[in-house]
Amino acid sequence: MSLHATTILFRRRLHMSRLGQMALMVLFWLAGEALTRATHLPVPGGVLGLGLMLALLFSGRLSVASTRRGAQFFLGELLLFFVPAVLAVTDHPELMGWVGIKIAAVILVGTVTVMAVTALVVEFCCRWSMDRVQPRMA
Repeated sequence: MSLHATTILFRRRLHMSRLGQMALMVLFWLAGEALTRATHLPVPGGVLGLGLMLALLFSGRLSVASTRRGAQFFLGELLLFFVPAVLAVTDHPELMGWVGIKIAAVILVGTVTVMAVTALVVEFCCRWSMDRVQPRMA
């Protein structure tokens, strides 16, 4: 069997295998971890692996069909990643009372503040750059 035929067969099997697609995503994560450790970049390996995967998707070397079923499985089981956080909350019953409400309020106000300041800075920068490109007539 030629290399081209083997590649086509591998891709077809990958498109049909949820487990294979999940393994492919884990391999990207491991590659990102290895690259992060080798280059001492201050970026998490998962983010770097996702960037590698995204680059291959944009270049056409990797098709969306090669990762769709595995990604859907990971998204469907995403709740399992949050179970440890929920268990931590149940260990601290004070978070279910006023302390928890205060923490939620601080998080909400902080998020809204960051979003508002970011929007204002982006608006200011857009207007400033437009003035530099096309000065206003006085």
